[in-house]
Amino acid sequence: MSRYSRILPSAGQTSKMIPITLPSPASLQSPVSPSFFEQCLVLYDTGVYSRRKFILPVAVMAVALIAACSCGPAVAPPAKITVDSSPDRVARGKYLYTVVADCDSCHGERDYSRLYAPVTASGKGSALILQGLPGKIVAPNLTADRETGLGDWTDGEKIRAIREGISKDGHVLHPTMPYPSYFYMSDVDVQALVAYMNTLPAIRNLLPRTELPPDIVKKIRGTPRPEREPVPPANPANQRSYGEYLVTIAYCEECHTPQTKGGTPDISRRYAGGQVFRTPYGSVVSANITPDKDTGIGNWDFARFRDRLRTFPKEYSGVDKLPKIGSDRFTLMHYIAYAGFTDDDMAAIFAFLQVQAPVKQNVEPHPATLPAN
Repeated sequence: MSRYSRILPSAGQTSKMIPITLPSPASLQSPVSPSFFEQCLVLYDTGVYSRRKFILPVAVMAVALIAACSCGPAVAPPAKITVDSSPDRVARGKYLYTVVADCDSCHGERDYSRLYAPVTASGKGSALILQGLPGKIVAPNLTADRETGLGDWTDGEKIRAIREGISKDGHVLHPTMPYPSYFYMSDVDVQALVAYMNTLPAIRNLLPRTELPPDIVKKIRGTPRPEREPVPPANPANQRSYGEYLVTIAYCEECHTPQTKGGTPDISRRYAGGQVFRTPYGSVVSANITPDKDTGIGNWDFARFRDRLRTFPKEYSGVDKLPKIGSDRFTLMHYIAYAGFTDDDMAAIFAFLQVQAPVKQNVEPHPATLPAN
């Protein structure tokens, strides 16, 4: 199966039709899933890592093909690799772990009673606090502890879990672990991420296992996609393309693109916000970050965007100064992590968001009555 094109149209060029080779029925291993559809359709390529607009008749054909085939996740063996642990590589990995992907937003122990929920223990794992999830989802211990963490995992197994959603024992991870976004992480970046993870001190933290209903287990079996080709690094010189790469591996759409009633991303309202996140500590509605001038960030300049992402260090001298809060100030936005973005990376993200379709949707982060998702 051919991989997505990773080349943005040059300035002045229009998007073009990119043919994606349909697999033969004998090669299909997974049931119907939105992520698998994207590989089986004739698509409009609008950018290096962008979502695609697909054509209904081909989608119907893809459904028919997939429905006729055997089930089970698409699994490739992990790469036989030992990642480079040079200081530069580990430093890049730390930036990815603590800032861009903010892995501790799920895998760290956090104090949700305080503003911005600071991390109190990195990488030790925790049960997710979001309400409305299917079953009980536990983010595992990422430290080097051999019994309760990743101490007996190979680097290749870690890379496969990050980008393909397959655990060491071959079971499929629930996509609350955003491997559909990490699928696009470059080889050098995913190796750097693992190099940093390998430096996390071992913490023994025995956690309960994730428990999912059988229908959800069946539903997610088709989500993983094996990496079959090298993934080149994104080029920071192409600012918008690089901004799209950062937005993708920071999984911004997971929160900022509303969902349809069927629970899939509403691609007609990308980045328009409005998703409701409920937790025992409070609830919050995600912001509209499209360039709509009235309800989004269309009237913002880069300085305002940068200052918003750096709200935490502008207001507080350290995490120990973060106050206790009530539900009226609760947020899941990664303000502590995103304050660490470099100016160049922030500028790339802003440049990408500014060329998205504006969507008029007024969002109140803490309304008196929460809307339904």
